[in-house]
Amino acid sequence: MLDLVVRGGRVVAPWGVGAWDVAVQGEKIVAVAEPGTLPLDAGRVIDATGKIVIPGGIEPHAHAAMPLPYPNARDRGVRAAPPDVISKACVFGGTTTIVDFANWRPGIELVQAIEEKDRLFRGHSHADYTFHAVLVGMGTEGSTPERAVPLPLSLIDQVPELIRSGFSTVKVWTTNATTKRPRQMMDLGHVWAVMERVAKAGGVLAVHAEDEDIVMYMHRRLHEEGRIGTEFLHEAHNTLSEDLSFRRVIRLGERTGCAIYLMHVSAKEGVDAIAEARRRGLPVYGETLHHYASFTSDVYRAPTGPLYHTYPSLKSAEDGAALWRGLLDGPIATIATDVLFCPAEVKLAGHTIEDTVGGNAGTEERVGITWTEGVVKRGMSLGRFVDVTSANAAKIYGMYPRKGALQPGSDADIVLIDPSIRKRLGLDDLHAADHSVWEGWDIHGWPVTTMLRGKVVVENGRLSGALSDGALIGGRKTSPEVLRGPGGAW
Repeated sequence: MLDLVVRGGRVVAPWGVGAWDVAVQGEKIVAVAEPGTLPLDAGRVIDATGKIVIPGGIEPHAHAAMPLPYPNARDRGVRAAPPDVISKACVFGGTTTIVDFANWRPGIELVQAIEEKDRLFRGHSHADYTFHAVLVGMGTEGSTPERAVPLPLSLIDQVPELIRSGFSTVKVWTTNATTKRPRQMMDLGHVWAVMERVAKAGGVLAVHAEDEDIVMYMHRRLHEEGRIGTEFLHEAHNTLSEDLSFRRVIRLGERTGCAIYLMHVSAKEGVDAIAEARRRGLPVYGETLHHYASFTSDVYRAPTGPLYHTYPSLKSAEDGAALWRGLLDGPIATIATDVLFCPAEVKLAGHTIEDTVGGNAGTEERVGITWTEGVVKRGMSLGRFVDVTSANAAKIYGMYPRKGALQPGSDADIVLIDPSIRKRLGLDDLHAADHSVWEGWDIHGWPVTTMLRGKVVVENGRLSGALSDGALIGGRKTSPEVLRGPGGAW
């Protein structure tokens, strides 16, 4: 007897969209079949009539329990919210897998960074999870720039072993973002060395790419001009910075043969650089944020402006339109949140280009907003919607088709979206944060049921899952097709 059958929905599968039934046995999908062809005696039948049935979303960019490296937060020892908060928001919003960051620090090996982050999540997550290993140009003993420790070259040599052990993504920064944060950036010589090892081992390098020279010059200039408020963040982190940094990183990737994942693309120039690289067949993939595509830097002028910020910055309406085109047409592979939950009072305590706290609390809204803004308003196909919210992240990060697909053998991470829901989003619709930049946004469709590996964890607005449900996704191996480049359909 089957454990569970989802009947009557419009199912988005890798091969197309259709009126199929989905059968689950244990933690796996065992069939996607024509209506009426599955056995009638299932342990439970979920009626999905009128719903869209998709694979569980993948949040490709999250920061749980991160010490906040901004003066107004660092001095008080403030950390971002832990996994239990982020994962609760995720499953309510139709996301079943979280990708966080395991940061190297002096005194540990790369594999120990993964083990430390796993201990933080294990038994404390409603969703499955995995990690990028993070290399920083200068590690910190504590959290102040004065205690910076150079990255040992021997640590770069640990990258291939880590990738072969099943953690196929590594992250670096090319900027420190502000003049007051611990030195995190890696110069291009060291990025080159990391790329060589990532490419050789069959991994993907994720990059927070900004041009440090431009960012630091703009900080100096804005200080001298007395224009250092939050409303000037888009000048400190401008489109020229994104253009230069993306193209330099892409050129290094081309030289080394390394697959590159450019994080939180914020500008038209970034979209264009990725599109040009992909037309040349290079394995370059872009990520943007749903609020980057939907808001402009004008919101920084409001008293609530700091709530909208994550680095690099919001840009113009033209840039937002380019991001949506990239999501619709292919240069942008994934839509993320850059998740960082902290109280509104912490976000609002930052008022300048130096101390405005980055990160965003909108992970619960990610899938639903992408549905409204992408599918309903801009005509995004259902297949493309699944690509940008789930499947592409699974492919790039080496989890596909275990994650990101509704097909036999995949994990039974299944989400039902009710496209008939019409409402203005309020804080009482959300379940983890004390603020949302999406409050008051008109939505047209929303996730209503979430299943994690065959277990119903959210249904009818109620959490039925447990913090012990989430499991580490190791054994990740990015496919040769992704590593070679966008020669295929996507």
